[in-house]
Amino acid sequence: MIAAVEGSATTLGTAVDRDWKDVKAWRMEWSCQETAEHVAQALFGYASRLVTGSQEWLPCDLTFDEDAGGAGALKVIRSTGGLLAATVRTTPREVRAVHPYPFGSADREGFAAMGIAEVLLHTHDIARGLGIAYEPSEDLAESVLSWIFPHVQPGPAPWPTLLWATGRGELPGRAPVTEWRWRNNLVIPAERFTLVGVRPAAARDLRIGGDGGFEWIENGPYEGTREASTYLVKAYEAGVHRPEFGVFALVRHEDGRAIGGIGFHGVPDEEGRVEVGYDLVEGARGHGYATEALRTLTEWALTRDDVDTVFATIEGDNLPSQRVVSRAGFTRATVEEERTAQDEHGMESGLQLYTRRG
Repeated sequence: MIAAVEGSATTLGTAVDRDWKDVKAWRMEWSCQETAEHVAQALFGYASRLVTGSQEWLPCDLTFDEDAGGAGALKVIRSTGGLLAATVRTTPREVRAVHPYPFGSADREGFAAMGIAEVLLHTHDIARGLGIAYEPSEDLAESVLSWIFPHVQPGPAPWPTLLWATGRGELPGRAPVTEWRWRNNLVIPAERFTLVGVRPAAARDLRIGGDGGFEWIENGPYEGTREASTYLVKAYEAGVHRPEFGVFALVRHEDGRAIGGIGFHGVPDEEGRVEVGYDLVEGARGHGYATEALRTLTEWALTRDDVDTVFATIEGDNLPSQRVVSRAGFTRATVEEERTAQDEHGMESGLQLYTRRG
């Protein structure tokens, strides 16, 4: 956040002697001054909501003085940027506050990424309006893409990709973007834990042995979560990742620690079928967590119009997992259904098919 704000101030600081009120930001109805005010309002608003964990819009706003000018605008942006950065550093990872896109809330990483996006994109707009050059670091642009644009396939370079994804530029081979939204991660509450959507940035860390930004119980995460994260990254890089059908970490309410992972093997097929998989760290087994997670995620999926059946494939000798799916409301498929799954959907022989339908 601080790097984004300082980069903006350095670039726009070369043009503070201009009358920002009389110059329109690039492709916008707002003047450069109004655009800078919007950035400060966003940073202030994100920090204010995050620090309280508010689930409602706060009854306050920030406005510039009439005589703020370019120099004053940059001072306020640096101040509100520092406020958001400090708030992100001190906010517990489990806190979420209201934000509409697309699931109604965001966590500290989401607000940080949105704040960086506001600074980068609108600095670009102001700079283009004022006729000066601006290009942020690739690391900053990449962080925005991998945290809040999980549905956007990475391009040749992060900054041109972010500009394209927000309707500000072109990429070879891709149609122009005329409507866009960033996407915060999905969280699904259960009784004893929360299913927290894993973003591409976190999945990249998990697949190479990191913790993905979660605090795990001893010996976590289990290998299945790392493998699932690898597939998530591949789907993201191929441009076919849909976050709501990705991977979720199970974060326990009592201590804020992650105890396992659950998720889908891809998006629903044309028949509305989607496969689910799960694992737990060894120290979390035997407490019914897997059953609770599977039941929660399955019931969430079956409320959707694009899902008709959730299924799991389990090795014949994996009795604990068979008991989990049975307790979660799944039933063993018939011999004919298993044969069809093998012939038409590529299910390996020797696996047992369990399904739950809406």
